[in-house]
Amino acid sequence: MTTTQPEKRLKSKRKATAVRMFFSYILLVLVALITIAPFIWTISTSLKGPGDAIFSMPPQFIPSDFTLNNFKTVWTSLPIPMYLINSMILTFFGVVLPLFFSSIAAFPLARMEFKGKNFIFMLIIGTMMIPNEVTMIPIYLIIDMIGLLGTHTGIIITSIITPIGIFLMRQGFKDIPREIEESAVLDGANVWQIFWHLLFPMVKPMLGVLAILSFIGSWNNFLWPLLILNDPNKYPITLGLYQLQGTFAANTRLVAAGAVIALIPIMTIFISFQRYFIEAAYSSSVKG
Repeated sequence: MTTTQPEKRLKSKRKATAVRMFFSYILLVLVALITIAPFIWTISTSLKGPGDAIFSMPPQFIPSDFTLNNFKTVWTSLPIPMYLINSMILTFFGVVLPLFFSSIAAFPLARMEFKGKNFIFMLIIGTMMIPNEVTMIPIYLIIDMIGLLGTHTGIIITSIITPIGIFLMRQGFKDIPREIEESAVLDGANVWQIFWHLLFPMVKPMLGVLAILSFIGSWNNFLWPLLILNDPNKYPITLGLYQLQGTFAANTRLVAAGAVIALIPIMTIFISFQRYFIEAAYSSSVKG
Protein backbone atom coordinates (compact mmCIF):
# COMPACT_ATOMS: atom_id res chain seq x y z
CA MET A 1 0.00 0.00 0.00
CA THR A 2 1.52 3.29 -1.17
CA THR A 3 1.60 6.36 1.03
CA THR A 4 0.09 9.48 -0.49
CA GLN A 5 1.89 12.81 -0.56
CA PRO A 6 -0.41 14.49 2.02
CA GLU A 7 0.14 11.59 4.43
CA LYS A 8 3.91 11.92 4.02
CA ARG A 9 3.73 15.65 4.77
CA LEU A 10 1.54 14.96 7.83
CA LYS A 11 3.97 12.35 9.17
CA SER A 12 6.92 14.67 8.54
CA LYS A 13 5.13 17.50 10.35
CA ARG A 14 4.32 15.26 13.32
CA LYS A 15 7.93 14.07 13.49
CA ALA A 16 9.24 17.64 13.42
CA THR A 17 6.78 18.65 16.14
CA ALA A 18 7.81 15.69 18.32
CA VAL A 19 11.51 16.53 17.91
CA ARG A 20 10.86 20.20 18.71
CA MET A 21 8.86 19.29 21.83
CA PHE A 22 11.57 16.86 22.94
CA PHE A 23 14.31 19.49 22.81
CA SER A 24 11.99 22.06 24.39
CA TYR A 25 11.40 19.76 27.36
CA ILE A 26 15.12 19.06 27.64
CA LEU A 27 15.80 22.82 27.72
CA LEU A 28 13.09 23.41 30.33
CA VAL A 29 14.45 20.62 32.53
CA LEU A 30 17.96 22.08 32.32
CA VAL A 31 16.71 25.57 33.21
CA ALA A 32 14.69 24.13 36.10
CA LEU A 33 17.71 22.24 37.43
CA ILE A 34 19.92 25.34 37.23
CA THR A 35 17.24 27.37 39.03
CA ILE A 36 16.57 24.87 41.79
CA ALA A 37 20.21 23.88 42.38
CA PRO A 38 20.95 26.68 44.92
CA PHE A 39 17.86 25.72 46.96
CA ILE A 40 18.82 22.05 46.94
CA TRP A 41 22.37 22.95 47.97
CA THR A 42 21.09 25.10 50.87
CA ILE A 43 18.77 22.36 52.13
CA SER A 44 21.51 19.76 51.73
CA THR A 45 24.02 21.92 53.62
CA SER A 46 21.58 22.46 56.48
CA LEU A 47 21.32 18.69 56.92
CA LYS A 48 25.06 17.94 56.81
CA GLY A 49 27.02 16.96 59.85
CA PRO A 50 30.66 17.83 60.64
CA GLY A 51 31.87 14.87 58.60
CA ASP A 52 30.41 16.15 55.32
CA ALA A 53 32.23 18.48 52.96
CA ILE A 54 30.34 21.65 52.07
CA PHE A 55 32.29 23.21 49.19
CA SER A 56 33.40 20.04 47.46
CA MET A 57 33.52 19.80 43.68
CA PRO A 58 31.36 18.31 42.35
CA PRO A 59 28.84 19.36 45.03
CA GLN A 60 27.65 16.68 47.43
CA PHE A 61 23.87 17.07 47.49
CA ILE A 62 23.09 13.92 49.52
CA PRO A 63 24.52 14.16 53.06
CA SER A 64 26.37 11.09 54.29
CA ASP A 65 26.40 12.40 57.87
CA PHE A 66 22.72 13.35 58.05
CA THR A 67 21.69 15.41 61.09
CA LEU A 68 18.96 17.79 62.32
CA ASN A 69 21.15 19.29 65.03
CA ASN A 70 21.84 22.35 62.88
CA PHE A 71 18.20 23.40 63.09
CA LYS A 72 18.13 22.71 66.83
CA THR A 73 21.26 24.80 67.39
CA VAL A 74 19.92 27.74 65.40
CA TRP A 75 16.53 27.57 67.12
CA THR A 76 18.04 27.57 70.61
CA SER A 77 20.96 29.97 70.04
CA LEU A 78 18.96 32.93 68.73
CA PRO A 79 15.37 34.07 69.37
CA ILE A 80 14.18 32.69 66.03
CA PRO A 81 10.54 32.31 67.24
CA MET A 82 10.46 36.02 68.12
CA TYR A 83 11.89 36.94 64.71
CA LEU A 84 9.29 34.77 63.00
CA ILE A 85 6.44 36.38 64.98
CA ASN A 86 7.70 39.85 64.05
CA SER A 87 7.89 38.81 60.40
CA MET A 88 4.37 37.39 60.55
CA ILE A 89 3.04 40.69 61.95
CA LEU A 90 4.77 42.74 59.27
CA THR A 91 3.77 40.32 56.52
CA PHE A 92 0.12 40.09 57.60
CA PHE A 93 -0.39 43.85 57.34
CA GLY A 94 1.95 43.98 54.34
CA VAL A 95 -0.42 41.66 52.48
CA VAL A 96 -3.92 42.58 53.72
CA LEU A 97 -3.55 46.36 53.46
CA PRO A 98 -2.10 46.41 49.90
CA LEU A 99 -4.90 44.09 48.71
CA PHE A 100 -7.56 46.47 49.99
CA PHE A 101 -6.00 49.85 49.21
CA SER A 102 -4.63 48.84 45.81
CA SER A 103 -8.10 47.62 44.87
CA ILE A 104 -9.64 50.89 46.11
CA ALA A 105 -7.18 52.89 43.98
CA ALA A 106 -7.51 50.65 40.91
CA PHE A 107 -11.31 50.49 40.85
CA PRO A 108 -11.96 54.05 39.56
CA LEU A 109 -9.06 53.78 37.11
CA ALA A 110 -10.65 50.68 35.59
CA ARG A 111 -14.43 51.21 35.90
CA MET A 112 -15.05 54.97 36.01
CA GLU A 113 -14.71 57.70 33.42
CA PHE A 114 -13.18 61.02 34.45
CA LYS A 115 -10.83 63.57 32.96
CA GLY A 116 -7.15 62.74 33.24
CA LYS A 117 -7.71 59.09 34.16
CA ASN A 118 -5.13 57.71 31.73
CA PHE A 119 -2.62 60.41 32.67
CA ILE A 120 -2.96 59.53 36.36
CA PHE A 121 -2.52 55.84 35.59
CA MET A 122 0.58 56.47 33.46
CA LEU A 123 1.97 58.69 36.23
CA ILE A 124 1.50 55.87 38.74
CA ILE A 125 3.15 53.35 36.42
CA GLY A 126 5.98 55.82 35.82
CA THR A 127 6.89 55.73 39.50
CA MET A 128 7.87 52.08 39.04
CA MET A 129 10.91 53.34 37.11
CA ILE A 130 12.20 55.23 40.16
CA PRO A 131 14.63 53.11 42.23
CA ASN A 132 13.60 52.59 45.84
CA GLU A 133 16.96 53.93 46.99
CA VAL A 134 16.07 57.36 45.56
CA THR A 135 12.98 57.71 47.75
CA MET A 136 14.38 56.15 50.93
CA ILE A 137 15.87 59.34 52.38
CA PRO A 138 12.74 61.52 52.01
CA ILE A 139 10.49 58.70 53.25
CA TYR A 140 12.84 58.13 56.19
CA LEU A 141 12.63 61.83 57.09
CA ILE A 142 8.83 61.74 56.88
CA ILE A 143 8.67 58.64 59.09
CA ASP A 144 10.96 60.41 61.57
CA MET A 145 8.82 63.57 61.60
CA ILE A 146 5.63 61.67 62.39
CA GLY A 147 7.35 59.73 65.16
CA LEU A 148 7.28 56.23 63.67
CA LEU A 149 10.99 55.44 63.72
CA GLY A 150 11.73 52.22 65.53
CA THR A 151 8.19 50.88 65.08
CA HIS A 152 6.59 48.21 62.94
CA THR A 153 4.08 50.83 61.76
CA GLY A 154 6.92 52.77 60.14
CA ILE A 155 7.64 49.70 58.00
CA ILE A 156 4.04 48.77 57.23
CA ILE A 157 2.86 52.25 56.25
CA THR A 158 5.33 52.47 53.36
CA SER A 159 3.95 49.34 51.67
CA ILE A 160 0.21 49.96 52.06
CA ILE A 161 -0.14 50.74 48.37
CA THR A 162 2.23 50.04 45.47
CA PRO A 163 2.24 50.85 41.73
CA ILE A 164 2.44 47.16 40.81
CA GLY A 165 -0.56 46.49 43.05
CA ILE A 166 -2.61 49.20 41.33
CA PHE A 167 -1.55 47.91 37.92
CA LEU A 168 -2.50 44.30 38.66
CA MET A 169 -5.86 45.15 40.23
CA ARG A 170 -6.72 47.57 37.41
CA GLN A 171 -6.13 44.81 34.88
CA GLY A 172 -8.29 42.47 36.94
CA PHE A 173 -11.18 44.93 37.11
CA LYS A 174 -10.91 45.78 33.40
CA ASP A 175 -11.39 42.14 32.41
CA ILE A 176 -14.87 42.04 33.99
CA PRO A 177 -17.67 42.63 31.43
CA ARG A 178 -19.48 45.95 31.71
CA GLU A 179 -22.84 44.23 31.52
CA ILE A 180 -22.42 42.86 35.05
CA GLU A 181 -21.89 46.33 36.47
CA GLU A 182 -24.78 47.80 34.45
CA SER A 183 -27.14 45.11 35.74
CA ALA A 184 -26.19 45.98 39.31
CA VAL A 185 -26.84 49.68 38.66
CA LEU A 186 -30.30 48.87 37.31
CA ASP A 187 -30.98 46.89 40.50
CA GLY A 188 -30.19 49.99 42.56
CA ALA A 189 -26.68 49.15 43.78
CA ASN A 190 -24.41 52.06 44.69
CA VAL A 191 -20.71 52.39 43.86
CA TRP A 192 -19.50 50.80 47.11
CA GLN A 193 -21.87 47.85 46.76
CA ILE A 194 -20.74 47.31 43.17
CA PHE A 195 -17.10 47.38 44.23
CA TRP A 196 -17.23 45.35 47.45
CA HIS A 197 -20.03 42.86 46.86
CA LEU A 198 -19.85 42.36 43.09
CA LEU A 199 -16.51 43.14 41.45
CA PHE A 200 -14.06 42.60 44.30
CA PRO A 201 -14.91 38.88 44.69
CA MET A 202 -14.57 38.43 40.92
CA VAL A 203 -10.87 39.36 40.83
CA LYS A 204 -9.68 36.56 43.11
CA PRO A 205 -6.97 35.34 40.68
CA MET A 206 -5.38 38.79 40.59
CA LEU A 207 -5.80 39.14 44.35
CA GLY A 208 -3.96 35.84 44.73
CA VAL A 209 -1.10 37.03 42.53
CA LEU A 210 -0.82 40.32 44.43
CA ALA A 211 -1.01 38.45 47.75
CA ILE A 212 1.95 36.23 46.79
CA LEU A 213 4.03 39.18 45.55
CA SER A 214 3.20 41.21 48.66
CA PHE A 215 3.99 38.28 50.93
CA ILE A 216 7.38 37.66 49.34
CA GLY A 217 8.20 41.37 49.37
CA SER A 218 7.20 41.81 53.03
CA TRP A 219 8.79 38.58 54.26
CA ASN A 220 12.09 39.23 52.47
CA ASN A 221 12.21 42.96 53.27
CA PHE A 222 15.65 43.67 54.71
CA LEU A 223 16.99 47.15 53.99
CA TRP A 224 13.99 49.19 55.16
CA PRO A 225 13.60 47.37 58.52
CA LEU A 226 17.36 47.74 58.97
CA LEU A 227 17.00 51.52 58.62
CA ILE A 228 13.82 51.91 60.66
CA LEU A 229 14.23 49.49 63.57
CA ASN A 230 16.70 50.00 66.39
CA ASP A 231 15.38 47.41 68.85
CA PRO A 232 16.54 43.81 68.25
CA ASN A 233 13.33 42.57 69.87
CA LYS A 234 11.41 43.98 66.90
CA TYR A 235 13.63 42.50 64.20
CA PRO A 236 12.00 40.32 61.51
CA ILE A 237 13.54 37.06 60.38
CA THR A 238 15.62 38.76 57.68
CA LEU A 239 17.49 40.87 60.22
CA GLY A 240 17.61 37.88 62.55
CA LEU A 241 19.38 35.86 59.84
CA TYR A 242 21.78 38.76 59.39
CA GLN A 243 22.72 38.42 63.04
CA LEU A 244 22.85 34.66 62.57
CA GLN A 245 25.45 35.06 59.87
CA GLY A 246 27.55 37.21 62.16
CA THR A 247 27.21 34.80 65.07
CA PHE A 248 28.05 31.66 63.08
CA ALA A 249 30.24 33.16 60.38
CA ALA A 250 32.49 30.09 60.36
CA ASN A 251 29.63 27.56 60.31
CA THR A 252 27.90 27.51 56.95
CA ARG A 253 25.69 24.60 58.06
CA LEU A 254 23.99 26.74 60.72
CA VAL A 255 23.56 29.70 58.38
CA ALA A 256 21.96 27.38 55.80
CA ALA A 257 19.65 25.95 58.48
CA GLY A 258 18.48 29.45 59.37
CA ALA A 259 17.88 30.22 55.70
CA VAL A 260 15.75 27.06 55.35
CA ILE A 261 13.66 28.07 58.39
CA ALA A 262 12.98 31.45 56.76
CA LEU A 263 12.23 29.80 53.41
CA ILE A 264 9.53 27.42 54.67
CA PRO A 265 6.71 30.05 55.01
CA ILE A 266 7.39 31.44 51.52
CA MET A 267 7.25 28.01 49.93
CA THR A 268 4.08 27.17 51.84
CA ILE A 269 2.31 30.34 50.70
CA PHE A 270 3.44 29.96 47.09
CA ILE A 271 2.30 26.34 46.87
CA SER A 272 -1.05 27.28 48.44
CA PHE A 273 -1.71 30.17 46.05
CA GLN A 274 0.03 29.04 42.87
CA ARG A 275 -3.29 28.19 41.21
CA TYR A 276 -4.13 31.89 41.21
CA PHE A 277 -1.01 32.56 39.15
CA ILE A 278 -2.20 29.96 36.65
CA GLU A 279 -5.75 31.37 36.57
CA ALA A 280 -4.51 34.93 36.09
CA ALA A 281 -2.13 33.89 33.30
CA TYR A 282 -4.83 31.83 31.59
CA SER A 283 -7.34 34.67 31.86
CA SER A 284 -4.89 37.17 30.40
CA SER A 285 -3.97 34.86 27.52
CA VAL A 286 -7.60 34.13 26.61
CA LYS A 287 -8.72 37.75 26.78
CA GLY A 288 -5.63 39.04 25.08
